[in-house]
Amino acid sequence: MQPFRTLVIAAVLLSATPLAAQDAASPARRPTLTVGGEGIVTAAPDLANFSTGVVSAAKTAREALDANTKSVADVIAAVKAAGVEARDISTSGFSVQPQYVNVKRDGTEAPRIAGYEVRNTVTVRLRDLTKLGGLLDDVVTKGANQIGGIAFDLAEPSKLEEQARIAAVKDARRQAEIMAEAGGVRLVRVISIAEDGAGPPMPRMMAAPQMAKRDSVPVEAGETEVRARVTIVYEIEPR
Repeated sequence: MQPFRTLVIAAVLLSATPLAAQDAASPARRPTLTVGGEGIVTAAPDLANFSTGVVSAAKTAREALDANTKSVADVIAAVKAAGVEARDISTSGFSVQPQYVNVKRDGTEAPRIAGYEVRNTVTVRLRDLTKLGGLLDDVVTKGANQIGGIAFDLAEPSKLEEQARIAAVKDARRQAEIMAEAGGVRLVRVISIAEDGAGPPMPRMMAAPQMAKRDSVPVEAGETEVRARVTIVYEIEPR
């Protein structure tokens, strides 16, 4: 039985030898440095979105609807006359609602319908901002009694987003170099880069040339801001 035990032990030692040799040969893992960077790019917006509509009231639903239909048709015609294409005009709200009144103030009598109200709202995307002030004036002249939700945007934000990402990576690199210098270490290589999420273009309140004529609604577009954030992990080693 003694030779068999010796043979088994020898086999175990032989099978463990390559693993031990591999562990001894593998290099020690270097420490890492994690930094964040942010990039901000601004540009003048080149399109605007706004909603406009008509609220009409009459004794009957039919009368309210007829009046509203005519006014909204005039408003849409004014929008198209400004050069806005059909693809940039969409109905975003429509309703017909009865209007109630109380006959007696003490509330002993149930409310009755005194008339009807019709609302029709249209959302417009304008790609020529020089026409915005004049268009707002025109739609009111044609019968619009509601305008709201004016927002400025970029037709192609992807280019600014790319610039913001590049700026964010450069900012992270700069922060890493500062920390490495202060910590007495050297940046070896990048292990990973992750984007923390690029934010949508946001309006930035800054002075901009007035784009409306003096005889139209004054409009200020300001600037649109695009941000990007990244996290970079560097492998480091002592200097």
